[in-house]
Amino acid sequence: MRRSRPAARALTRRLRASPSALAREGLTVNADGVPRLAAELLAHPGIDVARLARVWPELGAIPPDIAEQLEIDARYSGYLDRQARDIAAFRRDEALALPDALDYAEIGGLSAEVRSKLAAARPATLGAAARISGVTPAALVALLQYVKRRPEAA
Repeated sequence: MRRSRPAARALTRRLRASPSALAREGLTVNADGVPRLAAELLAHPGIDVARLARVWPELGAIPPDIAEQLEIDARYSGYLDRQARDIAAFRRDEALALPDALDYAEIGGLSAEVRSKLAAARPATLGAAARISGVTPAALVALLQYVKRRPEAA
């Protein structure tokens, strides 16, 4: 039976087995009693859809090209999840309002040039400060830390 990629992905997210059941099939996972999903197991080195089909025969119906994509997706899912969290954190910080009366001379770690540019531009948000030519990532971190440490200034 041919399955679409979304259907195959959904199937791997439904199929679960206990560590002891997996061990009987030759798949070693932490024996903590927590059932594992087929989708989770695909992220483990040396585990592919063909190997999981010994535990769940219905996985054998997944076409090789879709199985390969599921394996790739599973292996990189942790990185993609972390990247999504990093992007969300950046967007939150990018919108951080900078106080109108912020004295850039008080912020340690800023070069005289960056202080001058920030004072002249008076950016309203951290994101606006990031778009000023010459404002470095290190300067943005110093600015972010300063503003977050001083909630009364915001």
